[in-house]
Amino acid sequence: MKAFRIPLLLFICTCSLLLVSCEKDDPAPKEPEAIPEEPVLEEEEEEEEEQGGSETPESPVTFFFPDLVMDNYILVNNAASNEVYIINKQGERVYDWALSNNIGNDVFLLPDGRLLASLEADDVKMALGGQGGKLQFVAADGTIEWNFDYSSEEAELHHDAELLPNGNVIAMVWEKIPQAEAEAAGSGHGMDVFVEGIIEVNPQTNEIVWEWHVMDHLVQELFPDKLNFGSVAENPQKVDLNYVSHEKGDIMHANGIAYDPENDLIFLSVNFFSEVWVIDHSTTSEEAAGENGGNYGKGGDLIYRFGNPEAYQNTAGTRLFNNNHFPNLLSGEDSGKMLIFSNGITQSTVYELQLPPSYSLQPGVNNEPVVSWSFTHPDLYSPKVSGAVPLPNGNIMITEGDYGIWEVTRDGKVVWQYHSPGFYWRAYHYDKTAPEINALGLN
Repeated sequence: MKAFRIPLLLFICTCSLLLVSCEKDDPAPKEPEAIPEEPVLEEEEEEEEEQGGSETPESPVTFFFPDLVMDNYILVNNAASNEVYIINKQGERVYDWALSNNIGNDVFLLPDGRLLASLEADDVKMALGGQGGKLQFVAADGTIEWNFDYSSEEAELHHDAELLPNGNVIAMVWEKIPQAEAEAAGSGHGMDVFVEGIIEVNPQTNEIVWEWHVMDHLVQELFPDKLNFGSVAENPQKVDLNYVSHEKGDIMHANGIAYDPENDLIFLSVNFFSEVWVIDHSTTSEEAAGENGGNYGKGGDLIYRFGNPEAYQNTAGTRLFNNNHFPNLLSGEDSGKMLIFSNGITQSTVYELQLPPSYSLQPGVNNEPVVSWSFTHPDLYSPKVSGAVPLPNGNIMITEGDYGIWEVTRDGKVVWQYHSPGFYWRAYHYDKTAPEINALGLN
């Protein structure tokens, strides 16, 4: 289906992108990277010709079914060139920003035309892939309206952030745990480890008003005489400290965060666990450090998790993910659903999941959500980054990190593709009459 891939050029470009991507977002340590073979899809090529699939050498865009394509703007996060820009469906740039620092992966457009940007610090302390250390609000003209630095040898922002309805920002933090402290907690890694935390910061004061730390919610089976000893299978609300090993000590590598305002919940995509963790944000920081309190009565323990029941030794559920990115909570008529990109081993899959109406996490029970829709394709494979968003016409727009962007229908028809050299963290859809677009003066 990727009509513009030429085998030799593919090999050269893919190798180059893999070198870039290793700096931006490390893959899971358990799976080796592989460059998939490009299948010859004769039937699909014939169908494209019949439908008038078109591409010129100058254009990065192919229309396979023009009548089915949503005419919209797309915000592109290109981590290879550290650029953020808007394109139309012809692949033409219509708006660019000049950023003060390299992107730390996610840059998102707000309704008032500002960017919420996760950027790399001036002096990155934790180069683990997806490193950050800086948050900014950037006005349409490039003016920095807010800057928040959180980067040290002990803790650093990374990957992703989200604006809350109250105007605060939640962001993911890597926390360095020295070897002695990690071993006291039951670590068998024999090194410093880097684990996950979440902070909520008030942009008016730069005060951290809420925080959560996975170190408060661990279980381990290796050392009876150390902290957190217990059965992993019997404690699904806890995180197995020794589930993943990594030569750099990066044993979790979360890469995406989402907020559910209706239930006051945080969803954390944890790549090396191939899971999404759900955390109760209604707690105080003190309650989030313990096992009690909040709307769900569990403090900061996980109230739900899904994607890989093997991570907590649950044999009742079926594994969905092999590494995952962008836990995209849907709203409106699709409220209660999530789109998520499973990178896979040789082929990627986009899932739409129907989340349960109430969250229950029990040992020995199938806790996985229902798959309401999915899309895969022999040509769809990115070992890193990537994601999917819904379009108003019912189609799904997919970012394939080392290739570009797809638009597909619900019945699995590929109607449009954008391919240009780069490394694409995510792409976001905006209607041409959306407030974000109007604020930029594009109409």
